[in-house]
Amino acid sequence: MTSAEERLRNNIVNLRESRNWSQKELATRLGIDSSYISKIESGNRKVSTSELDKISSLFNVTTDYLLGRPNKQENKKDDVELSDDDVIMTWRGKPLSDEDRELIRRIMNGK
Repeated sequence: MTSAEERLRNNIVNLRESRNWSQKELATRLGIDSSYISKIESGNRKVSTSELDKISSLFNVTTDYLLGRPNKQENKKDDVELSDDDVIMTWRGKPLSDEDRELIRRIMNGK
C-alpha cells in the first residue's frame, strides 16, 4: 500500500470514527456493500473515484483532504495593498476607518 493510500484509509477511518459510525452505517449512507468499507479500511480494496466523491460529500470535506493533500487555497494568502480603496479591510468584523488604515500604513512603513 502506498503512503497516499494509507493516508486515504486513515482519513476515512478517522472521519467515520469521529461520528461514531460503524462500517456498516457508513456503507449504508454511501449506498455500497458493507464489506467494501471493511476492505477499504484494511487496505484490501482501493476506493473508486465515485466512492471518493461520495465520501467527501458525506463528510463535507474535499477529496484533497481525504487524499492527505494540503489545501492550496487555504494556504494561499491574497496580497492586498493598504492603499487599495476597493478592498474592505476589517478588524473583528468591523470595517477599518480611513484613519485606521492610514495609521496601519504609517506603522508598516516605520513612520
